[in-house]
Amino acid sequence: MAGATLLARGRPEGMVLMESTPAGAWRSFIAAAICLPAFLALRFFGWAQAGVGAEVLGRPLLAEIITYSLGWLVFPLVSFWIAETWGRGAAWPRFIAAWNWITIVQYLLWLALSVPVAVGASGLLLQGLTLACFGYLVWLEWFTVRVGLGVTSGRATAVVFLDLLIGLFLAGLAQRLSLG
Repeated sequence: MAGATLLARGRPEGMVLMESTPAGAWRSFIAAAICLPAFLALRFFGWAQAGVGAEVLGRPLLAEIITYSLGWLVFPLVSFWIAETWGRGAAWPRFIAAWNWITIVQYLLWLALSVPVAVGASGLLLQGLTLACFGYLVWLEWFTVRVGLGVTSGRATAVVFLDLLIGLFLAGLAQRLSLG
């Protein structure tokens, strides 16, 4: 987490603290288990805001858990292929370890932002904070891709855009699966 904290502050030396071996990359997937409670809390907050009741404990919850798991698999596989294609395969284990660890930072920020929403806050300030948080998290992923894979800004942007597309696809899939 020390490396993720440095990266979150825009410090490229945070990448040095990430494990660079395939075994280290595999170990970093423990972040998925660490993020799961935050993911579920965010989903439950969202459902509560929408006025949804106990019916989410069936198919919708299962759909969310399935697509959450897919999110932790699809992007790493696609990014591995991209890294290999760009001749950056040797940098991929360290990059994916960093990507996994910064995801904890991302979930913590979304959780912190969801607290005012959960207690009924709304308005322009909250919208501004949400936009700023989203912008920062996109920047954090972009910075991690650029530094972790050692690629140009344009290539890092392409990888982040691809990750956002994967996320949108998975959100749509979760919605479709939850409806039946």
